[in-house]
Amino acid sequence: MTATATTPSAQGSLARAEAWMDDKGKGAWIAAMVLGFILFWPLGLALLAYMIWSKNMFKNGCRTGCRTRGKSHRPQTLRPSGNSAFDAYKADTLRRLEEEQEAFEGFLDRLREAKDKAEFDQFMEDRARRARDRVMDAETAEA
Repeated sequence: MTATATTPSAQGSLARAEAWMDDKGKGAWIAAMVLGFILFWPLGLALLAYMIWSKNMFKNGCRTGCRTRGKSHRPQTLRPSGNSAFDAYKADTLRRLEEEQEAFEGFLDRLREAKDKAEFDQFMEDRARRARDRVMDAETAEA
């Protein structure tokens, strides 16, 4: 009788642990499995079996958060609020942020190109220096 009395509390703590891991995502499950294999291989094997059995490895998205989203799969930013002034403000702000993001991405592209050019120029200088050194070494060896 005491074994059945402790089972609900154990199930409750296991359910809480599972919910906590689900909130952290697939990476947490994989990390726990790897850690389980490192510490005590049957524990890692048990976690792997549970993840496959419960289909956690093959789910697209989250377990608890997806239920709270409801049936609408539209992002919250695209959903109209019902207030036209606010919707106009939101659209303008999103447009401005997209323009800033494009400008920033262009800036990063220019930085990458400048860095690539500097690295290539350094490579060419090193290559030319090595070639000059070889020629000078060959001339010194002949003399």
